[in-house]
Amino acid sequence: MLAEIRGLNEECGVFGIWGNQDAAHLSYYGLHALQHRGQEGAGIVTTDGNQLQAVRGEGLVNDVFNENKLRKVVGHAAIAHVRYATAGGKGLENVQPLLFRSSTGSLAIAHNGNLVNATHLKQFLERSGSIFNSTSDTEVVVHLIKKSKHSPFRSKVKEALSLLKGAFSIILLTNDQMIVARDRNGLRPLSLGKLGDSYVVASETCAFDLIGAEYVREVEPGELLIISNNGLEVDSYVEKDKRTMCAMEYVYLARPDSNIDEVNIHMARKRMGKELAKECAHIEADVVTGVPDSSISAAIGFSEASGIPYELGLIKNRYVGRTFIQPTQELRERGVKMKLSPVVQVVKGKRVVMVDDSIVRGTTSRRIVRMLKEAGAAEVHVVISSPPMTDPCYYGIDTSTHEELIASSHSVEDIRVAIEADTLTFLSLEGMVRATNRPFEDENGGLCVACFTGKYPTEIFPDTVLPHEKDC
Repeated sequence: MLAEIRGLNEECGVFGIWGNQDAAHLSYYGLHALQHRGQEGAGIVTTDGNQLQAVRGEGLVNDVFNENKLRKVVGHAAIAHVRYATAGGKGLENVQPLLFRSSTGSLAIAHNGNLVNATHLKQFLERSGSIFNSTSDTEVVVHLIKKSKHSPFRSKVKEALSLLKGAFSIILLTNDQMIVARDRNGLRPLSLGKLGDSYVVASETCAFDLIGAEYVREVEPGELLIISNNGLEVDSYVEKDKRTMCAMEYVYLARPDSNIDEVNIHMARKRMGKELAKECAHIEADVVTGVPDSSISAAIGFSEASGIPYELGLIKNRYVGRTFIQPTQELRERGVKMKLSPVVQVVKGKRVVMVDDSIVRGTTSRRIVRMLKEAGAAEVHVVISSPPMTDPCYYGIDTSTHEELIASSHSVEDIRVAIEADTLTFLSLEGMVRATNRPFEDENGGLCVACFTGKYPTEIFPDTVLPHEKDC
């Protein structure tokens, strides 16, 4: 199967709403806004105060839901999820929200992120009698809650969350409350909003815009929000650590119209492009183009700062599925062209600056460079709006080994030769950090840049660095 044209795959997206009789339909629209964060599965769980009801399926949001299905999940509250999973974590049993029923009450959970101590916790739980129905890290949380001797339910949740290490934004739903939590480092984004008298939470603020909700604030690292018919109660399950939001949310993962930590993603990417232009003053070119979609903002910024005209030199076909059969290398190459096409009249005979957000394995970059040269580009100068990715991410992005990262074992010049570019320039770490308007590190924390530096904000367990099944 041909992977998505991008070298990276997104996390997952979570959405929750409490206090609205149209909760299921609003969740459906919320998932549409978050579709870029996961295309392999989607689900909604609602409550009417008496029972939890679920609709889940594999595929895109429109593939999973229709009006008849949404009418079956009624209630005043809902949590929802779009999913991307790395190898080994596929299958309907892993599609979230996960729903559990027991004699003490039902519970649903939606999770974005990756637990670096999941294997360790699973082994502990299995030794004490737990049986897992999925390969999802998320199920660990529910087993920890059920094993807790504390009371009331909130205390069980606090104890369970305090044992987790890694990245997570979690929404729990019972018949009488919705509980929202973010990991102690704030690695994954999560925001709180309001729609009239209803409370809304989502991975990205673009979901609020679609349903007409008003942004209130970020959910703080280590924070616990309890939302019920009594309103909103703010608590915490652990002292927050240094805030270290994932830098790749700004570079690639989040939608341009979202705001994370009060920073607009489109504007941050434009500033990355401007920083790149400063660092690429030596390049002489006729036209700037960006690789759709996440690099367009940076390409516009590069053009503005350099004075080189911006043009749509590459067009993305939005109607091609993420994967399709391709038995030969020739057909694989055709598959890339089905998803991305050069505008010959724009690039022919021109010295082209091709702006992209990252290089992971290098194969896609090489195909795009070749495509531009076959379309007649005289030169192709590749500029990347992030530093070289030299180290794996263990917090939810599917680059879990050094072998997957060309920059881990190759110099910039080696990569330039491999992708057949005339020149190759990566944005400096300092330039990227400046563009986000977030500190690299201060007394409150900063950005997680582990994939560029190898310095991780959490403990990394030995079994984390081995190939293993992970969820998002």
